[in-house]
Order: sequence, then structure tokens, then C-alpha cells
Amino acid sequence: MRVKATSLKLAVCVQSDDPDLITPRMIYQILPDESAGKSDYVRVVDNEGEDYLYPAKYFILLDLPSEVQRALVKTPQPHTGAR
Repeated sequence: MRVKATSLKLAVCVQSDDPDLITPRMIYQILPDESAGKSDYVRVVDNEGEDYLYPAKYFILLDLPSEVQRALVKTPQPHTGAR
């Protein structure tokens, strides 16, 4: 699935209860989920490439220049979830 850079939401992780799934100081894609937002959660594509709900307080949303967003869309996601 191709994601437009303009619709891409990114956040940096600042806290985690499981660093194998989400790692502090790493950037993650945030997926739209209105019901999660109402409960102070965000839907995140984690280190295993799966989307799950995490507390919103674990992340800070990023407002990046479109050039950076385009570069991130083109960059393959690292496989950091191997145990």
C-alpha cells in the first residue's frame, strides 16, 4: 500500500513498557483511529510491522517538512522486532 507523504503522521516514542515492540527515541507511523484518540491512545505501526494501540503519552507527534516525510516513505522500515 502506498502512503502519501501529506497524509503520513509520524511520532517519536518517548516511553515504552516493551522496548521490543516500541523503542524510545525511534520514529513510528501513526494510523488514523478516531475511537483510539477518544481514549487517549494512538494506533502505531510497531517494530514488528503490526499496528496496535499504545498510550498517547508514549509518543510526541512530529511536524516534519514534506521533503523529510517523502524520504521516510521511501525508506524501508528496519526489522528491529526480532527476538
